[in-house]
Amino acid sequence: MRRRKAQEKVILADPKYNSKIIAKFMNMVMYDGKKAIAEKLVYCAFDIVLKNLNEQDILKVFYRALDNARPRLEVKPRRVGGATYQVPIEVRQERGTSIALRWIRDFAQNRKGKPMQEKLADEIIAAYKGEGSAIKKRDDTHKMAESNKAYAHFRW
Repeated sequence: MRRRKAQEKVILADPKYNSKIIAKFMNMVMYDGKKAIAEKLVYCAFDIVLKNLNEQDILKVFYRALDNARPRLEVKPRRVGGATYQVPIEVRQERGTSIALRWIRDFAQNRKGKPMQEKLADEIIAAYKGEGSAIKKRDDTHKMAESNKAYAHFRW
């Protein structure tokens, strides 16, 4: 029996920067349907990032942070002959971006002692510079895929 392919949701670009990825990030940050609050958080975080980095274009900074945090490889469990192997696979561009956005959001939420916009800004700056929790998570994912490279022939 064949599975149906899930229909992709149409996400409208955000009003300020006209970017679908930023709109997707706002939707991830949004809690309990409060989109106006999520917009305010993300835009304030972007202002803090621009102020701290002395950059002009937030889109370049945000996209560079995303690209730094985006995993290229991941492992998926495959069951072969009663044993489960962690098989490394390449990550599609859209999935990698979605994972990077989720990691940035989650690690920002787990920080303590600051308002959310400052935590988001700190995590974006850390990812932009190639450090921080999201980058460590990406490196751990790559190490796991590298160590299980011997099982790559189980990919199908």
